[in-house]
Amino acid sequence: MSDSTPEPAAEQVGRVLGTADATPLQFWTAVLPGGYLQLDDVVVTRRELPDREPVTISGVVTQVRARHEGAQFDSDVFAIADGTLPAQVQEAAEVTTTRVDPEFYVPPTPGALVHRAQGGERDSALHFDRMERRVPMGTGRDGVPVFLNADFLDGSRGAHVSISGISGVATKTSFATFLLYSVFRSGVLGGDAVNAKALIFNVKGEDLLFLDHPNTRLDEPTRAAYDKLGLTAGAFPDLRVYAPPRAGDSSGTPDVSSRLAGVDSFYWTLTEFCADRLLPYVFADADDERQQYTMVVHSVAAHLARYAQPADGGVSLDGVRINSYPDLVDHIVEQLADDETRATWAGSAVGLGTTNAFARRLIGSKRDLSRLIRGDLASRRPHAINTSESAQVTVVDLHNLPDRAQRFVVGVTLRGEFERKEKAGTAKPLLFVVLDELNKYAPREGSSPIKEVLLDIAERGRSLGVILIGAQQTASEVERRIVTNSAIRVVGRLDPAEASRPEYGFLPPAQRQRALLAKPGTMFVSQPDIPVPLCLEFPFPAWATRVSEAGRPPSETLRSITQQSDPFAVVGTRAGALADDDIPF
Repeated sequence: MSDSTPEPAAEQVGRVLGTADATPLQFWTAVLPGGYLQLDDVVVTRRELPDREPVTISGVVTQVRARHEGAQFDSDVFAIADGTLPAQVQEAAEVTTTRVDPEFYVPPTPGALVHRAQGGERDSALHFDRMERRVPMGTGRDGVPVFLNADFLDGSRGAHVSISGISGVATKTSFATFLLYSVFRSGVLGGDAVNAKALIFNVKGEDLLFLDHPNTRLDEPTRAAYDKLGLTAGAFPDLRVYAPPRAGDSSGTPDVSSRLAGVDSFYWTLTEFCADRLLPYVFADADDERQQYTMVVHSVAAHLARYAQPADGGVSLDGVRINSYPDLVDHIVEQLADDETRATWAGSAVGLGTTNAFARRLIGSKRDLSRLIRGDLASRRPHAINTSESAQVTVVDLHNLPDRAQRFVVGVTLRGEFERKEKAGTAKPLLFVVLDELNKYAPREGSSPIKEVLLDIAERGRSLGVILIGAQQTASEVERRIVTNSAIRVVGRLDPAEASRPEYGFLPPAQRQRALLAKPGTMFVSQPDIPVPLCLEFPFPAWATRVSEAGRPPSETLRSITQQSDPFAVVGTRAGALADDDIPF
């Protein structure tokens, strides 16, 4: 008996239709009376050949129709319903071929039996049997797990994920975090999972600040859904949260309201701003690169890197002590306004109008960036975002920052992480970067420092172990090279106008229509292994997605970098060296 012989318990659902052309890549099947086929069902048929072994043709149902046979006019439906006109209701399903085994491409024979694929046949039809490392993504319409080939996620054969859908309905961020959870907890990374990192930028509310808190709404059916996927329902065990300092707060207190513990402030000192040439990221809009003053930006950045001297958290320039970002901006503008020093700072070939345009833009950044670029906070205090020295999952909260400040943080942070990976020269450990609103940071038109970093990640990140999980409402507005370099494409609920764009050409017509109706939690996932995108539902998050859902986390997750030691320990002594009464003064 051949390996491709249908299993004895296989459910027969129809026969290959003889009134429509059957091809090796697509055919129609008539549904047996009393049976049914729905979209996304996986079916199998077999073609007998006279001189070789039978060919098994597997596929996914991509369209279903029902019609009255025997009716000629639209009004016949009423006579048929009354029983005065004989007719028969017949359903038929369009099947798109996903696998031919062995690869001998012949059409199925009209009248051949078609049955619903189960067990090993289903795995074979969807190429799951060829995946050496499978990442559970959710369950299909049949309630059976659906997998992602890890080789196309971790850079082995491909990398990067693009997630598109309407904001608030498509659950893009929820799917991205579930995918991370599955990658870290399913065992597909083996021993590398311990050192693998994730960097998540939180741009909407404080929903992602509680990934390490168990979800109090977690019920038994949801736990069972995780069990079915081979996962244990729970929170992320190792999380570090960073937030910007509060505006006007000289102590650098993190600007968050719902999470009161385990949060560290991030900022850059004036010395770092000058020495690391971060000025171009102040001008991170795509429109900025179209302006002539970008040459002034790079000239001023080079001047700061060359002449700014560290001075107790601030910097010294031209003999002037500068202790804040607004003071630095005022000093730069003053030098550019002076005829004697303008050429030294901006270059001799730059006109006054261009210099003034730069100055106006720079002055406008004082309000947005003054709390991120500091001269009044200790430089030795931990303040840098560095995933290699952080927890497994690092969340950078941006939701309280204005747009310019968000761009600055994203650009500088990604540049720093990418440069560290370049210096390491190896793909391990992996770094997953989750970034929402990708169309804002890497728009299709124009250029900017952030866009260049993201393009670098999309094109070279695979070899360096940097995996981008980008989410956006409109993939049509994202830089093409970033989308095309994404091996995995995910679509949730789409806007009708967006769904008609060529960027969604990988979706069959029926799936493109269904994307307009998809409920939260339903995603269409395209991966190179499978010629048809798979429809799936992923389970409710086992971690808190808002403060109202947050249960009590493990105590060790509430300690921030600045709280690693006992706050009541005697300063200058080793732990346990002195009793509480032995005060050393």
